[in-house]
Amino acid sequence: MDEDDELNNIRKRKLEEMQRNAQQQNEMDDESKRQMEQEEARRQQILRQILTTEARERLSTLKLVRPDLVSNVENQLIQLAGMGRINRVIGDEELKGILSRLIGTKRETKIERR
Repeated sequence: MDEDDELNNIRKRKLEEMQRNAQQQNEMDDESKRQMEQEEARRQQILRQILTTEARERLSTLKLVRPDLVSNVENQLIQLAGMGRINRVIGDEELKGILSRLIGTKRETKIERR
């Protein structure tokens, strides 16, 4: 009987330890998620300050197709704003120019019917 009781106690302690570990992991995940949400909110606040509504809409639309490019542009704009190198609001036309320089020249293929 003592062996069964001891085995049950070991199982119970192990289960409690696993539950504590799972709870700690969930708390860390929640904290990490909160930090990521705060960082994203901070990024969006900076972008609202340096981009017009039309420029932000263009980035949102482009993000659906080229999320890597948009992320790169946003990071560069935020970095420049942080360094004080952007001293005005960037409009849609200026953003188009920035995007076209980053994308480079791509040939557009046209198929014409004869």
